[in-house]
Amino acid sequence: MASIKLDKLSIGYTHNRQQRPVMSVFDATLESGEFIALIGANGAGKSTLLRTLSAFQDPLSGTITYPDGKSHRRKASELATQMAVVLTDNRSINNLTVREVVALGRVPYTNFIGYERKNDEMKIARAMHYVDISHLAQRSIETLSDGERQKCMIAKALAQETPVILLDEPTSFLDFGSKVQLFRLLRNLAHEEKKAILISTHDIELALQLTDKLWLIHNGDIYTGSVDELVEKGILQEFIENEGIHYNVATNRIEIEKL
Repeated sequence: MASIKLDKLSIGYTHNRQQRPVMSVFDATLESGEFIALIGANGAGKSTLLRTLSAFQDPLSGTITYPDGKSHRRKASELATQMAVVLTDNRSINNLTVREVVALGRVPYTNFIGYERKNDEMKIARAMHYVDISHLAQRSIETLSDGERQKCMIAKALAQETPVILLDEPTSFLDFGSKVQLFRLLRNLAHEEKKAILISTHDIELALQLTDKLWLIHNGDIYTGSVDELVEKGILQEFIENEGIHYNVATNRIEIEKL
């Protein structure tokens, strides 16, 4: 089932009343229960696409339809029940305990003073348990490792109880083991909770092995599909391969020559 549908979308910026497209006129669908990686070179438009999907900026043209069947043209408070966003730089959240940060995910459903009902308390506890940070509940957010902090932000998104979760390069500051753990967590979350999860990432190897589909931005176009589908089109090889870098289709691995 489609969670987000992009129809004839064009994204970019408007400067001095002139449009400057980053990507022009494309269609794509983010399905519930799927873990999708958004990949592409630096400057290809990954962040622009995520900002547009998150309604932080308007598309130049076309429409974005969210799980409730409505478009992006509405209040941010309404979108907060449709989509949770986890940004790379979450260090502005300070002086709060882990539980207090996770509880922020319930703000779209609580009253203006943030009063938690029993139902909200249960969802906060469940979100922390799911990502295995219940034991950190009373720790200050500043005392966490990068991996623990990212888990906390994912728990906040889970507590927000939206059908869609968007993440902007959440593995940027993590060691390799923590990156693998986070990818596995997001994959399980998509499959078990039937969430549509889109993650922008430069960790191509992990994306090839652990995601269901790829959204690949290359030369101003976006290509969507499974690894096998993009291999069949030849676009994955074209994107990955460079001098001394080879993509082994048979093993689904990137190989680097020793020069």
